[in-house]
Amino acid sequence: MSKTAPPLSRLPTFSDDGHVHVVVETPKGSPNKYAFSDALGAFQFKMVLPEGMSFPYDFGMIPSTRGADGDPLDVLLLLDAPAFPGCVLEARLVGVVEAEQRERDGTWERNDRLIGMAVKARTHAHIHALDDLRPGMLDEVEAFFGHYNQLAGKDFRVLCRGDAEAALALVSQGAEAFGKVGD
Repeated sequence: MSKTAPPLSRLPTFSDDGHVHVVVETPKGSPNKYAFSDALGAFQFKMVLPEGMSFPYDFGMIPSTRGADGDPLDVLLLLDAPAFPGCVLEARLVGVVEAEQRERDGTWERNDRLIGMAVKARTHAHIHALDDLRPGMLDEVEAFFGHYNQLAGKDFRVLCRGDAEAALALVSQGAEAFGKVGD
């Protein structure tokens, strides 16, 4: 009897060596936003960014987690070259941009952005903390998400930046929240 693989959103949160699994949803350089849909069991096209805009890095989710917005936790992934939607890889978290976004109905909702490095990346192998990123990089990432949300009719504000320990704590909370909802 064959064993059926779980949907990408229900893969283990952590790898055997303690890194987080990341499922790439939107690759670096893409002007299109994609997201994995549990209901469809496939990647769904969400929107086209305005002319001239593209994702600055691979963007995805950490499986078997649930953030305050009800979705899997978001992660911005540094990798040597863009991956593809559905690519699963291991990452080490180096920090988090804790943020809120105001929805179209006026309510504010937490929507943090974890920052991870692909474990097998070469270009970013030296990065182990937010301080190891090039100067201004996080400012640019935060500006991208601010502009991206603004164009979608939402506001985005950064609450603070946290280190790897804060990022891992958010993942643990997200995995616990996912477990409480049930499989």
